[in-house]
Amino acid sequence: MTEVYRVDSVWQLADVYEVRNKTFVNGQGIPKELEFDEVYGQKYNYILLEDNKTAVATARINLEHQEYAKIERVGVIPELQNKGYGRIVIEAAEKWITEIGRHPKIVITSQQQAVGFYESLGYIAKPEIKIESTIPIVYTEKEIN
Repeated sequence: MTEVYRVDSVWQLADVYEVRNKTFVNGQGIPKELEFDEVYGQKYNYILLEDNKTAVATARINLEHQEYAKIERVGVIPELQNKGYGRIVIEAAEKWITEIGRHPKIVITSQQQAVGFYESLGYIAKPEIKIESTIPIVYTEKEIN
């Protein structure tokens, strides 16, 4: 059974960090101090996806900007990728952003190899690529109706 959570408890946050650790730190070799960029004590909006009580995917929603909301730190545990979990997490994040109702568009800065995935969800990739740490990043955006 698949469950989507808008993270509001410590156990859920622990699962978010577990997914990010498996996906980015262990899976892609991103240094912990770059991956875990949150400010201690500050509140963040996370989506957590569990399948059969196992954390499988996550995303963070950044609402700091007036002109757009940003979906960040989208991660699916490597051995569970290509099973539809990423789509479920992005759709849950988009629903939450739409319910808040104060942003005209959603931005995702994507790793280059994931751009096709975001395009399949209606995001438009912009041509500029920049390097963040050692990973090429592509800016994508989607207008909210």
